[in-house]
Amino acid sequence: MLVTVAASTAAGAVKTREIEYKQDGTGTPLKGMMAWDDAVVGKRPGVLVVHEWWGLNDYARTSARKLAEAGYVAFALDMFGNGKSTEHRHDAEAMMNAAMKDPQAIIQRFNAAMSQLEQDPHVDPTRIGAIGYCFGGAVVLNMARAGENLKAVVSFHGILSTQTPAEKGKVRARILALAGDSDPFVPAAQVAAFEKEMQAAGAQVRVKVYPHAKHAFTNPDAAKYGMPELEYNADAAKDSWNEMLKLFKEALG
Repeated sequence: MLVTVAASTAAGAVKTREIEYKQDGTGTPLKGMMAWDDAVVGKRPGVLVVHEWWGLNDYARTSARKLAEAGYVAFALDMFGNGKSTEHRHDAEAMMNAAMKDPQAIIQRFNAAMSQLEQDPHVDPTRIGAIGYCFGGAVVLNMARAGENLKAVVSFHGILSTQTPAEKGKVRARILALAGDSDPFVPAAQVAAFEKEMQAAGAQVRVKVYPHAKHAFTNPDAAKYGMPELEYNADAAKDSWNEMLKLFKEALG
């Protein structure tokens, strides 16, 4: 059973709604947040927001609100269950590894979130996109590889490698992959291999690499985690968000 557990109002006309839902109606409760601009009339495109390995935290929710301000309905979803989040690297790694052990569960959780978004009365279900950060970037790319019915997918400093390369003709979404050239988790060889994979699959893909940008370059709170691999880069963050909006305008309308 799908249950709305809370409702709240953000700044201006943007509203948010906390939602509890489940994959295939069973299993661990999942908790997400829907965001939309109540001043916009009519149905509009929807965008799924997949969190970093830290879990469904304020950063993912903030991204959903920003997408709502830009005219979309956004759903910040939950890949770990119960809306879990952490600020500790070892806990984050454990949560991510637990999720990655069951690729089918990841697909089911993504699809459960997409169903929530498609059913929202403000959403045009024929125009759905997805974005992801770090772990979430890998998730949305894998959904595109699996042939999910998405119009556009954007990965922000996400892992680009995969054990199941895209099959020729299977990718439906237009893809934008945004990476930093100083990201130790996404080295140049990984970027090149991804481009080669997408070309072989016949996918519509664009890759943009930012100079001097490390992992998590979009997250203003990157420094608080105490990891030298992470660093916020204001210029790359601003440009990558604008690149996403440009793609969404073209692919989602």
